Amino acid sequence: MEARYSVVVLAAGRGTRLGRPFPKPLTRLANGHSIMQQQLSSLRALARPPVYIVVGFKKELIMEDFPDEAFLYNPDFSETNTSKSLLRALERVPPGGVLWLNGDVVFDPHLLDELNSRLGGDETLVCVNHAAVGEEEVKYTVDSEGWVRELSKTVTKPLGEAVGINYVAERDRDMLVRHLERCADDDYFERAIETAIAEESLRVRPVDISQFACIELDVEDDLERANSLFGD
Repeated sequence: MEARYSVVVLAAGRGTRLGRPFPKPLTRLANGHSIMQQQLSSLRALARPPVYIVVGFKKELIMEDFPDEAFLYNPDFSETNTSKSLLRALERVPPGGVLWLNGDVVFDPHLLDELNSRLGGDETLVCVNHAAVGEEEVKYTVDSEGWVRELSKTVTKPLGEAVGINYVAERDRDMLVRHLERCADDDYFERAIETAIAEESLRVRPVDISQFACIELDVEDDLERANSLFGD
């Protein structure tokens, strides 16, 4: 059965903190696979959704490595953050829900089993990890009914951290687009989710994926940890 949603991988940024001369998603793990190669291999387990990769910095390198994929170009990649890359994608991919992930996330493919039955549904989702709360990571809290209340790097007394894998339901997509349009160029996409929650009562369900290994690679220590978990 064809999926009722699309998948977007955000891979336009420079990834300066990891300090590579090429796009961060092309960083190779100890097993010889690049981050993006590992992501796309895992995504094939889903119900055949179309996949779109948002590129920017040295886009030709990603396009050459994955010539059979569909690409969207963010020409303002050097001046904008993930909010504008996601906006570009949501304005262009087919109608329906959208699963999106940062292009620097390495994860256990079984994590997608936790999401699969929810994708194409009516709930907007943010994958979260209760087991770790990094100081530099996007953190969250919930309201009295269990919906996400705050979502940013500055949350106090967080319940856990967001891992960079999210889903917007079709019914919430236009709302999210409106808030992405209002984001500053340097905002992460989480800013749009947080303002949509505060101003339009967007309901976002946190999905706990703590049992699965999932690492967003920002610095060398993250890469070393990813290799210890996914290096074989």
